[in-house]
Amino acid sequence: MVMMFWYDHDVSGWGWFAMSAGMILFWALIITAAVLLFRALGRPHEHTHSPASPSPEQLLAERFARGEINEEEYQRRLTALRSSGPLTKH
Repeated sequence: MVMMFWYDHDVSGWGWFAMSAGMILFWALIITAAVLLFRALGRPHEHTHSPASPSPEQLLAERFARGEINEEEYQRRLTALRSSGPLTKH
């Protein structure tokens, strides 16, 4: 009588379909998680530093390009910047 219990409850066609679909979904999730983890670990770390501020010469050139100062003023200020030597940050 105990043996009849095992043979009496077989899985129907829909049961096989559900198990197959579940197994495919399971492996798809595992593979997707592995790929995403691999990509995340392989990506170089991004630096969160702010972009470098433009140099005084670049700012002066931008002002000249916008027409805020004329060429004579640009040359005079550029000469003054270059003669003062490199600026040090404190």
